[in-house]
Amino acid sequence: MNVDYLRVSVTDRCNLRCLYCNPFGDHGRGDGSEILRLDEIHRVVRLGAECGIRRVRLTGGEPLLRRDIVDLVQRLVTIPGIEDLSLTTNGVRLAPMAEELKAAGLMRVNISLDAVQEPCFRHMTGSDLLAHVLAGMHKALAVGLTPVRLNCVVMREHNLSQVVGLARLTLHLPVSVRFIEYCPTTRATGPADAYVPNDEVRRAIEAQLGGLAPAQEPNAGGPAVYFRAPGAAGTIGFISGRSSVFCRYCSRLRLTSDGKIKPCLHADQCYDVKGLLRAGAGDGVIRDLMGRVLREKCHYTRVSSAAEDFLMQSIGG
Repeated sequence: MNVDYLRVSVTDRCNLRCLYCNPFGDHGRGDGSEILRLDEIHRVVRLGAECGIRRVRLTGGEPLLRRDIVDLVQRLVTIPGIEDLSLTTNGVRLAPMAEELKAAGLMRVNISLDAVQEPCFRHMTGSDLLAHVLAGMHKALAVGLTPVRLNCVVMREHNLSQVVGLARLTLHLPVSVRFIEYCPTTRATGPADAYVPNDEVRRAIEAQLGGLAPAQEPNAGGPAVYFRAPGAAGTIGFISGRSSVFCRYCSRLRLTSDGKIKPCLHADQCYDVKGLLRAGAGDGVIRDLMGRVLREKCHYTRVSSAAEDFLMQSIGG
């Protein structure tokens, strides 16, 4: 396994209250002293690139709430060795920012979209901003932040009714709609019985759109498995992190917004790189830490389907 992918949470703030991530509307710590500064993120990514990191994804919270996000993109894209720079967003602020982000060097975006009907979107996110998200999707396609991927976390009794409508988007748009198995990370984010296995999701889609054929997806370095509906312009992906374990195929590390490196979303172990940065540690010390985490990742296997009590908002989606 070649571990070459770093997910960087740039803020724990968010402007939505999604059921599986931020049900109580926690506003996070903002971009204050606990959050990594632009120069600190740049340094960690630069040293990560020297250790073999080639792909970086900016996440949150909601990364487009960070005031210096465009400047960060401009700096990260110039780091030798970084071949792919992408961003995951809820899409609310994407339309007015997409062109500037593309010009800064951002290559592509993933957009969280858990419903295509306004009442369900309001229920899932606590907002009436579906039109903004769809506008962001279309703007991303227009300016070339592609491939555009739409991520849906499926929860029974909440948005299972939306999966066919979401899949239909691929019939006429060159997007990839990806269905993610819900895995509660704390008792606050919903009942365990909201889980829907992706086999069930696929059957529901095929009953309406016909059989799905295996498909190739560019820059598909993650755990998603892709298919295409008959005659579709886009693809449908399934990320089955609960019904299967894909640790041996996982190539990613996570850097949290408050400066912790985690070998896995569900790992208990994390490493405080911010403490080293702010204590004046040299590049060699931080590079050694990155190398140690990379070696640990190569032997890491998840032992449970969910870590105990953490909010995705605080770690990065």
